Amino acid sequence: MDAEHLHYFEKAPIRKAVAHFAIPMMLGTSMSVIYSILNAYFLGTLNNTAMLTALALTLPLFSILMALGNLLGVGGGTYISRLLGEQQYTSVKHVSSFAFYSSLCLGLVVIAVGLPLIDPIVHGLGATPDAFEFTKDYVTIMLIGSPFVILFFTLENIVRAEGAAMTSMIGMLLSVVVNIILDVIAIFVLHWDVIGVASATVVANLVASAFYAYHIGFKSKFLTVSMRWFRATRLIFSQVSKIGVPVFIMSLFLGAMSLIVNHYLVAYGDSSVAAYGISSRLLQFPEFILMGLCEGVVPLIAFSFAANKLRMRHTIAFTIKTMIALAAIFGIIVYLVSDNLIGLFTQDAQLIEVGTYILHVTFLSLFISGITTLFTGIFQATGQGTAAFVMSVVQGAALIPALYVASRMGGFHGVIWALVIADIVAFLVGGLMLYALRNKLQPDLEALAH
Repeated sequence: MDAEHLHYFEKAPIRKAVAHFAIPMMLGTSMSVIYSILNAYFLGTLNNTAMLTALALTLPLFSILMALGNLLGVGGGTYISRLLGEQQYTSVKHVSSFAFYSSLCLGLVVIAVGLPLIDPIVHGLGATPDAFEFTKDYVTIMLIGSPFVILFFTLENIVRAEGAAMTSMIGMLLSVVVNIILDVIAIFVLHWDVIGVASATVVANLVASAFYAYHIGFKSKFLTVSMRWFRATRLIFSQVSKIGVPVFIMSLFLGAMSLIVNHYLVAYGDSSVAAYGISSRLLQFPEFILMGLCEGVVPLIAFSFAANKLRMRHTIAFTIKTMIALAAIFGIIVYLVSDNLIGLFTQDAQLIEVGTYILHVTFLSLFISGITTLFTGIFQATGQGTAAFVMSVVQGAALIPALYVASRMGGFHGVIWALVIADIVAFLVGGLMLYALRNKLQPDLEALAH
């Protein structure tokens, strides 16, 4: 960590420090949403529904690989930020080397387990006969490239944890740009369709991982990818796991929640499912902006927790104020032009009406879900493994009974409002746990109540 990064951790005004850490992450996460839309658009130009189906069906697999990367990246990254705050620089090298090589090992395990079970995996993803071969092609490429996909998500978090927020963002943008360029070449020049899209994703993650590894190896003062610093001690494993495992579980739950909601919406017709899909994609943009804000400040909170709790309190307070302002801006925009936004995806009047309704309802909990994400980030940053684990399951656990009860009481409207109810429950649980932990995080967090 050079003097500039240390300055933002320790001495820069709070708003500048938050901007330094959060804005790159916000830009990076928003670009990932744009990429996912373009990815489907390029493949959609081939006018083959089976290919688009295969792309949609393989999202859970990519979510699992991302979750494995976050297990080591978020778990190791928050630990690294705390170690930097404690000035335990030798331990930082051990943790970063552990995260790097463990990511590659996890990828090799995925290959060893996944390739022999390729057909059951494709069937388990729900591939139809028409989409089976396309889905199998995509899954095969992603399994082969899984070490690089996992490594990308790990290193992105590790680099950001050191304070190199701009480098983290450049790596994310590099991945997106390379992916889009290779998509165009693979689809329109080489005519590799689904295989080309999967290959582009793997290569883009490999290029970005190489960029991060170069930064760590030649630019970073304390991080390392050298094997000689690798340690798999009980302390490192426990510290990484207690935060990483809840993040892994949360990633899996988030991937499963849309499947559960779709299951309930099917009973109300294809238009309901399509409208939910469109509104969810639109909602992703502000959600990922707020998520980027929360995830961006985690290293700053973790460092300050170890070095200066008063600064941690001010960071959290400023982040909440920023989130309120962003949620208000997004809310005004949505309520003014929501029908036009839905109209970008369809000209069906009924679909626009239903999608607009869903967007209005789900936007009600945008700020609440943002604060819940911040709660989770605080628990991760301060090493509260149990609380982080509870947050990783509470939203999914709340959604299932909420859907069951609300759908029977209010039908289609009940299903949509169940999403808001689940967000409120997660917010209340997070707030109660933060209050319960106030003595451990005292005296600074108590001031947030005033």
